[in-house]
Amino acid sequence: MSSVRVRAGLQQRGVDFDVTLDDGEVLAVLGPNGVGKSTLLLMIAGLLRPDHGRIELGGTVVTDTSTGTFVPAHSRGVAMLSQQAMLFPHMSVAANVGYPLRCRGESRSSTSLSVQHWLEAVDAVDLADRRPAQLSGGQAQRVAVARALAADPRLLLLDEPMAALDVTAAPVLRRLLREVLRNDRRTAIIVTHDLLDALAIADRVVVVEDGRVVESGPVRGVLSTPRSDFGARIAGINLIPGVVSRSGVLRTGWGTEISGSGNVTAGAAAIALFRPSAVAVHLDPPHGSPRNVLAVTIAELDVDGTTVRIRGSDQPDGGAGLAADITAAAAADLDLQPGQTVYFVVKAQEVGLHPALPANAAEEASGDRTG
Repeated sequence: MSSVRVRAGLQQRGVDFDVTLDDGEVLAVLGPNGVGKSTLLLMIAGLLRPDHGRIELGGTVVTDTSTGTFVPAHSRGVAMLSQQAMLFPHMSVAANVGYPLRCRGESRSSTSLSVQHWLEAVDAVDLADRRPAQLSGGQAQRVAVARALAADPRLLLLDEPMAALDVTAAPVLRRLLREVLRNDRRTAIIVTHDLLDALAIADRVVVVEDGRVVESGPVRGVLSTPRSDFGARIAGINLIPGVVSRSGVLRTGWGTEISGSGNVTAGAAAIALFRPSAVAVHLDPPHGSPRNVLAVTIAELDVDGTTVRIRGSDQPDGGAGLAADITAAAAADLDLQPGQTVYFVVKAQEVGLHPALPANAAEEASGDRTG
């Protein structure tokens, strides 16, 4: 068994996690920088002691602050891969991959077979005799993956493994990880801020904000109907929080009303979701329009081919600014500039109203997976 159960935190770093991972599952941990994603991995790996809580790997307690239990990192059966490959510079590629096997006393013939297997798995057989200094960044990461898996860990931890790679090497490593993890049914956790990593590699995703899990679920479910600010941002969906009135309209904390469709109880906290492509942009508020009209101050304009994304400044509650996608021709006709106030207009049928995710809902859902 390679299941994972984390209910632990570290007050000094402002983190308190409740995360569960089934045997053979790949979990993506998403979130902005500085929210504790890497801290979660370090606690699981045994490289950082939580000041409260309990961690189980494969049903074995490896950390329990109430009893003083703390299994050292080298005895946890965990392999960790970060942005840098961290290969031994004085060893060949083959020697690097075989190192964990030799450390545990494997025979030379057994080690050689395993090295060959994993170099083939990561398409690096032709690199076997090279030294790390002779490898590109992508090649080095592929070798690091082979070394990590050669140790046959019960859990693989990946901390932004594609972050330092160029645009050609990252897709190669992403595809390789997907194939290896799925073919071997490896249990793994990947920390990332890249939507492509989650879509290509993970079975499930958790979103972390301010040191806590705020959202959890299947990858496509979370990304198609996000409940958190970061989840909406990474999925490219506009999110506005508020409370549903008796008339079924979402009312924000700053007085704006949003009409949409959805089954949300009056008086309940809710969110309005709509795509940037559903937004029409006007220089003046339309008169007598039954549609939703939102005043937005332009923060920036991003051009992607024939499309211009208008990004607004942060919402009054600090949430991510709203976005609209219009054609480059329309943007030129409107003569848009940063700092300018415009009006985003959205039809009610383009807006979905959904119950807001309670602060502890993701943690409770994670807890329900055990047993």
